[in-house]
Amino acid sequence: MLTVSNALGPLFLLILTGVVLRRLRFPDPQFWHGAERFIYFLLFPAMLISTLATADFSQVAFSGMISLLASLLILLAAGLWLLRNRLGLDLPSFSSVFQGSLRFNTYVGLAGAAALYGEAGITAAAVAIAIMVPLINILCVLMFVGCGGSGQSGLLGAMRALAKNPLLLGCVIGIALNVSGIGLPGWSRDTLALAGQAALPLGLVAVGVALQLGALRGTGTAFWLACTIKFGLLPLLALAAGWLLGLQEVELGVVVLFTALPTATSSYILARQMGGNAPLMAAVITGQTLLAMALLPLWMSLLGALQP
Repeated sequence: MLTVSNALGPLFLLILTGVVLRRLRFPDPQFWHGAERFIYFLLFPAMLISTLATADFSQVAFSGMISLLASLLILLAAGLWLLRNRLGLDLPSFSSVFQGSLRFNTYVGLAGAAALYGEAGITAAAVAIAIMVPLINILCVLMFVGCGGSGQSGLLGAMRALAKNPLLLGCVIGIALNVSGIGLPGWSRDTLALAGQAALPLGLVAVGVALQLGALRGTGTAFWLACTIKFGLLPLLALAAGWLLGLQEVELGVVVLFTALPTATSSYILARQMGGNAPLMAAVITGQTLLAMALLPLWMSLLGALQP
């Protein structure tokens, strides 16, 4: 437990630093708006390209990890959809529970994988992102369409946005450079590596800045349902299935880590655009990020205790 806390503790301290900076309005809200775009469109893609283009894919056997993550997400999405009329929620609130259960915070996931498993962890996390980002976006958009959201136009718009997603493009470019044997010639390797080093700390601070603490007032059943699935049901299934399948340490660790991550801040944007319950979504994002500071180390410690 102490080892896991020592690895993950600094990540959460950076998130809390972002919370404090938001309350102090420092530097100012306009700065953070630009910083988030800079991190999202430049620094994180640079880190993903740098990692995947030079990675030794033999370090981790990805097939089991990818299959398990994809299966868990599809089964969870199908289960929630089939139970939507029995949860006692209106459709906008159900959509927030759906997103809060499936989506994950990429920044926290990459930082956590790096802290716990080093370079192999970053590589495994990047591959997981390449699979999970498109799958989760497709599942969430289909859910909104099924709930009577923006229909075909909303689906096509979301697919176009997904095709231009800088994190997904960074993964695709990095894998292509690796598989083709081109790699990162000349100064490109060190340049991208240097840019990528700034991605994780700035990304974590930006996560804290984006939290809306006021949204936690008056949370109800839907909020706690999303948190129970995210920090209870999903990681439990991941841990049990991964252990039964005999996944290796890094593979299983990344699977459990990614299933127990707080939901992504982008969930709020999609909720606003496609008719979801945006205030509830803001509460789920904030509450899960704060709860993850206590519960994520517990899951990773439990995983460590079960591994030889």
